[in-house]
Amino acid sequence: MNILVTGGAGYIGSHTCIAAFAAGHEITVLDNLSNSSPEALRRVGKIAGKVPRLVVGDIGDRSVVKSLLDSEKFDAVIHFAGYKAVGESVSKPWEYYVNNISGTLVLLDEMRRHGLYNLIFSSSATVYGNPLPENLPLKESAPLAALNPYGQTKLWLEDVMRAMSAADPAWHILLLRYFNPVGAHESGLIGEDPAGIPNNLMPYITQVAVGRLKELTIFGDDWPTPDGTCIRDYIHVCDLAEGHVAALAKVAELPGCTPINLGSGSGVSVAQLVASFEKATGRPLPHKIGPRRAGDAAACYADASRALELLGWKTKRDSDAMCRDAWRWQSMNPKGYK
Repeated sequence: MNILVTGGAGYIGSHTCIAAFAAGHEITVLDNLSNSSPEALRRVGKIAGKVPRLVVGDIGDRSVVKSLLDSEKFDAVIHFAGYKAVGESVSKPWEYYVNNISGTLVLLDEMRRHGLYNLIFSSSATVYGNPLPENLPLKESAPLAALNPYGQTKLWLEDVMRAMSAADPAWHILLLRYFNPVGAHESGLIGEDPAGIPNNLMPYITQVAVGRLKELTIFGDDWPTPDGTCIRDYIHVCDLAEGHVAALAKVAELPGCTPINLGSGSGVSVAQLVASFEKATGRPLPHKIGPRRAGDAAACYADASRALELLGWKTKRDSDAMCRDAWRWQSMNPKGYK
């Protein structure tokens, strides 16, 4: 298949390019490089033996999207492009609404104008809001809610895609709801390289370990969990990438708009993840206990049975592998791609 990958130079996108090449697909990346580096794609080439074609441009720029779809026939789109930091979305809601929503609407409009109806959308477990304990593990049918502008953009776009596919049966859309992607490619050549202070746990941990940050703050050790720290469903980024390749194989067979959780199906606490990381590095990780953070849930993890049923996919890598690979990436690249 010939695949257009928006945001393909980013963390999840670059890993997905490797998995897609391994499955025999051809890749064109559309990325404005606002939160990614072309170096990631050059390193994809070292791993995969071929470099994705890169078109530098924004999905919100209709002339760029139209020109790209005019010039080449694609079989499917994997749509990663979008801002993704929960905390930043609270301080910059306008930027998130404009970039994530307006840009995606341009992409969807040009796709239908060009008769391109196979779409794999990068959604998020944030669409479940703050889940109640009785709803765990989270099925795709669980109640949906958005607690921040980032989550609102994902949920609203899911609603748009549901409405479009209901109105036009030509659409085949898979809404892949990620839980907590972590880790890096086993080569150590590519990994997560966030701009500024990391918003997510694993890159914060790795930057503490490499000396870029002083210490990790664990937000509360008095949660109603076995060790008192929050529980999340962590998924190795390479498992996640393979989930997208599995979705590519099935998207044309699944009509309408189908939400699918991509998670491990089990939870790991923050304290357990820190312990796994200390095992990977062979030394203690500087950390302290802080107060609970507003808006956090005690636990959040997926029911991943639909992914197995529809895509034939499940995770293979455990938290020890996630930590080993994340540390290999960070220790080999202490300043990321810079």
